[in-house]
Amino acid sequence: MEQGAARERATGGPSVRFGDPGNGPRDDTREAAPGASPRERCGPPDGAPGASSRERCGPPDDAPGVVRVPEQARGEHTHAETPLPFPGDGPRAVRRHSVRGQILDALRTALVSGELRPGEVYSAPALGERFGVSATPVREAMQRLAVEGAVEVVPNRGFRVVVRTPRELAELAEVRALIEVPVMLRLARTVPAARWAGLRPLAEATGAAAARGDRAHYAETDRAFHRAVLALAGNEQLLAIADDLHRRSQWPLLSAPVPRHADLVADAAEHSALLDALAAQDLPVVEALVREHFTGADGWA
Repeated sequence: MEQGAARERATGGPSVRFGDPGNGPRDDTREAAPGASPRERCGPPDGAPGASSRERCGPPDDAPGVVRVPEQARGEHTHAETPLPFPGDGPRAVRRHSVRGQILDALRTALVSGELRPGEVYSAPALGERFGVSATPVREAMQRLAVEGAVEVVPNRGFRVVVRTPRELAELAEVRALIEVPVMLRLARTVPAARWAGLRPLAEATGAAAARGDRAHYAETDRAFHRAVLALAGNEQLLAIADDLHRRSQWPLLSAPVPRHADLVADAAEHSALLDALAAQDLPVVEALVREHFTGADGWA
């Protein structure tokens, strides 16, 4: 005990058990029953003869300062589930310090590209196995997607990808036009031409993604372009609402065909044309381009 306490004082804090020294990482969610002996908890001695159980595997689970991995962090295995559509072999590598953010980005990409199919149900544990992480960050990311309207919770099963109808898409386009057209017209009257020139690289990025036929990357670059334009209005609330509407309009339609390559290229070209009209303060062209852009490429604008 005195040696263990001295080691804690030397390291500046309490022991945190995430694995056994000498045997590599272990699953801390599989603990022995309460009251188990040190040998049952830690296995046979592997240290020096006479070493105490605390020296081999750290303090008991109920000791002050010990942090255990929670049970809900373990993803239970599921059966009879829709096969996962992600390409590639083996789990996707995800760095622990930003697991949830990376999983959220990956799921959004899968939604936009159609890898997660509308109407299908996916469980957090199964998706966690695919990404090589526990079910917890997947579940948290899916809850965020539920707030964004991309999935809905199915009790005791997982999350169903929402089926977006053509009517819903038309309604989103109408709301986006009501919000963004007046802002674009005001910006055309007040923003110097040199500021619009600074947004050319963003417009070119959408064009490059469209030329490759990369729908997921096109969706990201398209939102980045629109955010940069609207950010010039200096209204953070407007920016958040417009970006949420934009993202919702990009979720795949169950009945809609995949946007053709030519549609994406034409849609991307409208970004450069819009910058030209904004710099020239050509208000009728600005309004026409923005309205058309919202309904172009089958909702991928």
